[in-house]
Amino acid sequence: MNSAISVDALKQSSTEQLLVLFATLGSPTIEEMNGEYPATLLAQPNVFASALGAVSVGNPLAPWQAKAFRPVDRATGRGYNTFRRSNQIVQRNPMLTQMAPSRYDQKPAYTLIYRAFNSICGRINMVDEIRRIREGFYLGIGTCGITDRQRHLPRPFLLQGPDRVYRGDIGTMNVGFVPGRKEIPSM
Repeated sequence: MNSAISVDALKQSSTEQLLVLFATLGSPTIEEMNGEYPATLLAQPNVFASALGAVSVGNPLAPWQAKAFRPVDRATGRGYNTFRRSNQIVQRNPMLTQMAPSRYDQKPAYTLIYRAFNSICGRINMVDEIRRIREGFYLGIGTCGITDRQRHLPRPFLLQGPDRVYRGDIGTMNVGFVPGRKEIPSM
């Protein structure tokens, strides 16, 4: 069934439909997620989230291009986002990656934790969860916010690939950072 899911079908799905699909999917492994994955923002849950997405990742001066990952060891990885500025690709928003229970259904998800680094995404407690639709085709659910309620508002996106090798690490991890309930509510 998942082999029949197309980009167009995902783009036409509501946030609620994407969450239902997300609950049926399995998680990719740390080892599997290696390289750059072109990214597409999907249906957002409300007008405010849609506007924020348009400004932050749809900005014509620096549109979002991809998320990228590499394994560090069997349990963790690192990553970044890419944006196009003029004719150059710029790496931003470094993240720690690990397997963790989803905030939505407690099943395993490949989890991106931005607060491990000093960045705007870290300051707003951004966390993304990723599950595999099929090889090379992944559904992500992003969250961010100060309150628990804000951090449960799903912001779906699609990753495809990888189509390029990992460019290299950016950022320095926050000394002593350990993921907590803001990042993984079931902890």
